[in-house]
Amino acid sequence: MTGKFSGKTILVTGSAAGLGRAYAQSFAGEGAHIILADINADGMDETKALVEGEGGSAECHVCDMSKETDIQALGGSVVANHPKLDVLINNAGLHMGEIARGFFDLGMDKWQFFYAVNVFGPLLLAEAVRPALKAAKGLIINKSSMASYEPQTAYGITKASLNVFTHAMANQFGNDEIRCVAIAPGLMETPASKVGVEAANWDRLKAMQKVKRQGTAEDIANLGMFLASDEGSFINNQVILCDGGNQLRGFRI
Repeated sequence: MTGKFSGKTILVTGSAAGLGRAYAQSFAGEGAHIILADINADGMDETKALVEGEGGSAECHVCDMSKETDIQALGGSVVANHPKLDVLINNAGLHMGEIARGFFDLGMDKWQFFYAVNVFGPLLLAEAVRPALKAAKGLIINKSSMASYEPQTAYGITKASLNVFTHAMANQFGNDEIRCVAIAPGLMETPASKVGVEAANWDRLKAMQKVKRQGTAEDIANLGMFLASDEGSFINNQVILCDGGNQLRGFRI
């Protein structure tokens, strides 16, 4: 631990498990205070306990990213209690079930729900905490996916849309010296991905990687910490793949 994020405040959505938990533990391990946000209160409590058990500090906020009222409440609380927000990590998202299969016969309600959580929610939360991000000249990290390249599922389509939003957000938020980037993970070994990808498809996807070891949530968290550090402070308006050199952009089909 170097304490390079000592005195910094990091908001991580989808932080009850998996990648969100890895972000929380990694940044807290370098001295940051973590604002946890998730729909799963029990999982958040577990993350908070892990962070505090390692000497870090965290707070919990229940938030459904499909509901604008929840997003506004979270944003209002953050701005009221934290004059500066150094990093917003828009990690929460839908990636299992119907959204990860073919995209026919979903209907308008499901499409709107998928877009609400994976695309519009990140934008609305960034807008809600913009004053605190501006005060810190902060960073927004959106969670994209390798599935956003040549998307074949509703999931990939929403992530491709988030990539476009990332570029637009970098332009608009840049007026306040707020950077915006996206990280597009490849096949990462998290509890959710192990459940959501069939074993045979997991082997197929892994075989496409040039780096043959399994990717982990910590790989993504490490990239996020670099982008949030002084060393990464000139990187903006980018969607950065972290996928072991995956050779094909199809996903889960």
